[in-house]
Amino acid sequence: MTTQIINGLAVEIDGDGEPLLCIHGLGGSSNTWTPLLAALSDFTVIRPDLPGSARSPLLAEPLSIEGYAASLEALLAGLGVESVHVMAHSLGTVVAQHLAVRNPGKIKSLALFGPLVAPPDAARPNIVARAAAARGGAAAMQEIADAIVKGATSPETKAEQPAVLALVRESVMRQPPEGYAQSCEALAAAQSAEIERIGVPTLLVTGDQDGVAPPANVAAMAARITGSRQVVFDGCGHWTTFEKPQRCMQELEQFYASLR
Repeated sequence: MTTQIINGLAVEIDGDGEPLLCIHGLGGSSNTWTPLLAALSDFTVIRPDLPGSARSPLLAEPLSIEGYAASLEALLAGLGVESVHVMAHSLGTVVAQHLAVRNPGKIKSLALFGPLVAPPDAARPNIVARAAAARGGAAAMQEIADAIVKGATSPETKAEQPAVLALVRESVMRQPPEGYAQSCEALAAAQSAEIERIGVPTLLVTGDQDGVAPPANVAAMAARITGSRQVVFDGCGHWTTFEKPQRCMQELEQFYASLR
């Protein structure tokens, strides 16, 4: 389990089996998925840090959803992967949907946590403002991390899982400020993929207190993706894999068993 640099991306690769690409969200890294690895032993798990996030450098051009998708396509090509299961969180779910539409026949399934098709228009200015704030450097990233811990985790997590709060905070504070800023701008500019064209088994998981991916919005997504299934966790905010790892693993085991 060593980090490699492949086509400019820092990536961890574990296991032996069908390939599974894991795409983290804004402020995340390959470690978004570490709590779930026990449920993924049947796969070769490919966990990159997106360009500009965590250990991966920025691209020459500004970050965008299309740029993320192209970087991941290049990563898979570099690894000789022709078809792949995809798991994603938050911003990564937007990228995953675009990947599925761009690569019909190559994406075998989608498991999306805290999923959204794109930010609501009312939220876009706030995301752009966060990008500007992030360029203030380490002190600004600490303030952003504290705000995310406060706003994006559930009261139950705050009361019962203080280590999760520390994990979320550390994940965000570890982001390079310019990379995080450009990631925010990529999210703010994101547009929905034509998700009606997605024809693979799709699992949509969110928390009952997820303000980024409210259950009603995820239900609307499910209605647009034929054959998809929605699951809502009680007492869970937006950091699904950190707040409810056991529930995530149970749903993944059931989902992947259904594909065999």
